[in-house]
Amino acid sequence: MSETERTRLHELVDALPASKVDAANEYLEALAHEAFIEALRNAPEDDEPLTEEDCKAIEEGREDVRQGQVKPWEQVKKELGL
Repeated sequence: MSETERTRLHELVDALPASKVDAANEYLEALAHEAFIEALRNAPEDDEPLTEEDCKAIEEGREDVRQGQVKPWEQVKKELGL
C-alpha cells in the first residue's frame, strides 16, 4: 500500500459519520484477521519435533478446555484493551 493510499484511507475513516464507526471498525478488524490467517496458511511448516515439555503443555491446555477454564477471545481482547 502506498503512502497516498494509506492517507486516503485515513481521510475516509475520519469522514465517517459516528453511526458508521463501529461497522467500519468491525470490517477493518475482519480484514486484518483474514490477512493474519492467510499469513499463517502460507507459513512454512514447523518440522521440529515436539519435546516432552511441549506435549505436557499441550495436554494441560486440553485439560483446561475440558474443564471450561478458558475465556472467549472477545473477553480476552477487552481485558487487554484491544
